[in-house]
Amino acid sequence: MGSALLSEMGTEIAVPVCAVIGIAFSLIQWFVVSRVKLTHDRPATSPSNSKKNGFNDYLIEEEEGINDHSVVAKCAEIQNAISEGATSFLFTEYQYVGVFMIAFAILIFLFLGSVEGFSTKSQPCTYDQQKTCKPALATAVFSTVSFLLGAITSVLSGFLGMKIATYANARTTLEARKGVGKAFIVAFRSGAVMGFLLAASGLLVLYIAINLFKLYYGDDWEGLFEAITGYGLGGSSMALFGRVGGGIYTKAADVGADLVGKVERNIPEDDPRNPAVIADNVGDNVGDIAGMGSDLFGSYAESSCAALVVASISSFGINHEFTAMLYPLLISSMGILVCLITTLFATDFFEIKAVKEIEPALKKQLIISTILMTVGIAIVTWIGLPSSFTIYNFGVQKVVKNWQLFLCVAVGLWAGLVIGFVTEYYTSNAYSPVQDVADSCRTGAATNVIFGLALGYKSVIIPIFAIAISIFVSFSFAAMYGIAVAALGMLSTIATGLAIDAYGPISDNAGGIAEMAGMSHRIRERTDALDAAGNTTAAIGKGFAIGSAALVSLALFGAFVSRAAISTVDVLTPKVFIGLIVGAMLPYWFSAMTMKSVGSAALKMVEEVRRQFNTIPGLMEGLAKPDYATCVKISTDASIKEMIPPGALVMLTPLIVGTFFGVETLSGVLAGSLVSGVQIAISASNTGGAWDNAKKYIEAGASEHARSLGPKGSEPHKAAVIGDTIGDPLKDTSGPSLNILIKLMAVESLVFAPFFATHGGLLFKIF
Repeated sequence: MGSALLSEMGTEIAVPVCAVIGIAFSLIQWFVVSRVKLTHDRPATSPSNSKKNGFNDYLIEEEEGINDHSVVAKCAEIQNAISEGATSFLFTEYQYVGVFMIAFAILIFLFLGSVEGFSTKSQPCTYDQQKTCKPALATAVFSTVSFLLGAITSVLSGFLGMKIATYANARTTLEARKGVGKAFIVAFRSGAVMGFLLAASGLLVLYIAINLFKLYYGDDWEGLFEAITGYGLGGSSMALFGRVGGGIYTKAADVGADLVGKVERNIPEDDPRNPAVIADNVGDNVGDIAGMGSDLFGSYAESSCAALVVASISSFGINHEFTAMLYPLLISSMGILVCLITTLFATDFFEIKAVKEIEPALKKQLIISTILMTVGIAIVTWIGLPSSFTIYNFGVQKVVKNWQLFLCVAVGLWAGLVIGFVTEYYTSNAYSPVQDVADSCRTGAATNVIFGLALGYKSVIIPIFAIAISIFVSFSFAAMYGIAVAALGMLSTIATGLAIDAYGPISDNAGGIAEMAGMSHRIRERTDALDAAGNTTAAIGKGFAIGSAALVSLALFGAFVSRAAISTVDVLTPKVFIGLIVGAMLPYWFSAMTMKSVGSAALKMVEEVRRQFNTIPGLMEGLAKPDYATCVKISTDASIKEMIPPGALVMLTPLIVGTFFGVETLSGVLAGSLVSGVQIAISASNTGGAWDNAKKYIEAGASEHARSLGPKGSEPHKAAVIGDTIGDPLKDTSGPSLNILIKLMAVESLVFAPFFATHGGLLFKIF
């Protein structure tokens, strides 16, 4: 079968070096952003860069009043308020999450340790009874440790992302005075800081954990990589609370600000007179940045863990071929290098000179990274894998060629691009679907809602076909290992994906700061253009996350079935079918809980904003200052309280089903939740994104058709605002959280599989 060209020592060096390069690159990007000062000092402008990015610094500085000291001071003050609000919320959230993290870690230890009665004796290996493996107690201890590692890394990913975003938003606003090109580069560089920091730190922590665990496990790689699955569980469980809590926070504030401010009082978005405006801007950072960062870190950790645990019983797992075993980490390492080159195309190789160039520049990032990564995968596959090897496939060994595995990763990578562009088509106001939704606002909010729902349902079709083709190709070539690496392929350009995704909320905040600081209408137009492009790219990011979640959860499902020693999953068996139908219901139950949470929090916010407008003299005239702190407190309290029930539903379902009904019923639950969850997640995210951009299409008035529906405050615009308000919890709370539901239940089932296989199905044993 041969061996890999890359030596074990080469792998030991390559993976951490690539991770360190990613971290160093993120720090360089942060340093460049930090050179934009939140002071009124005028930077010296050298002749060589005076006309870069489509502006002349000196002329525009004079034209826009760039030396207005009060405006700069106001921007710094608003940024501090947003940063303090976001930090305060995350610390409060992490206190609750920390308690859960410790409690669940104890649960992992107790459940897995009890498999062999907390015995310290070595046991026969699951797949080779002739060999002895480490005791179940060791799996319990190391799974608990890896769970805590994943959880801490996920929390740090979200927190650092939020700090970077709040650091960059006012700087983007200030650069917008010099031109849209300058503002774009600051926002994108800041997104890149988060993207590279998260991708590289996730890779480095996983690599270090594997090497440390190897010191104890030695040749027992089956036990080693089974214990490593806790890393994915820790990452996703934190992401769930981050996504749900942050999503409820941001949408409660957004809905309250929009309904009272824009619809009832007819004042602009982010108007400083609106009491909910600071809470709304804080929400962008804790939901769309911190929550999204934790989410994509969870996807990356789970896809890596799924591939590693399936590979641990392959020929290179049994023969202890370290380079081939770490193939998933080599793909992620190559991804960091590819994304680094891709980022330079946006920040250094090309200039943004006009508003219309923003969205194409972001789309080019996706195309360039995908093309370069295809070459990168070919190189990694050639040097990192033997020419042929065997993969465990439900009881039989399947021979796989290295070029077949290359196709598995490549099909996942390109399926991600297809999903991204289909998402863009259905959510960008440059295309007919969103323009049709905007046009439907002529006859009121009801027709807007009807058109938006139809668009969301229709947008599911092509992504599902793309996922289906990926599954068929990758499973045909390399069984469940093929599906796991296909998911990894989709996430291999995660640094670029996160940079594009984080760019959106940073631009949104920049626009809010421009409005609150009283900057000119021209500057607000520039930040609106940045935000509109960011809205579409955020939808693309959600498409990537949902598509990869489908592949990841299927790979984890396969690993669970193998680990639980289930030979076949027969849907006609009553045990499995009841699980299937209950599992398909869970995403609806979860969505109902999160939507209602946003609704009840928004209700309190609307009442508070109305109260302030009615009782604070001079507020509408701009003579009095609103009470921002009360609105921030309403969002914080509501999101902390409301994130617990949906989180408990997801975390407790596998434990209850596996313990009382057994592994067959649990396999049905996992399959059902995967099938229905993917559809609802894509539909909800795209419907919400379309309604948001239909509103922006009318507000911008960039075409004759758009102008016929506007201006702001017209009846079609009010109908569009109502659609956007309904879509907010769909696209930023329920939709993105569903992909965590399907992944988290699968990885949790895999971690607890030994316990369920040994002690599960209590009810069926009694009866």
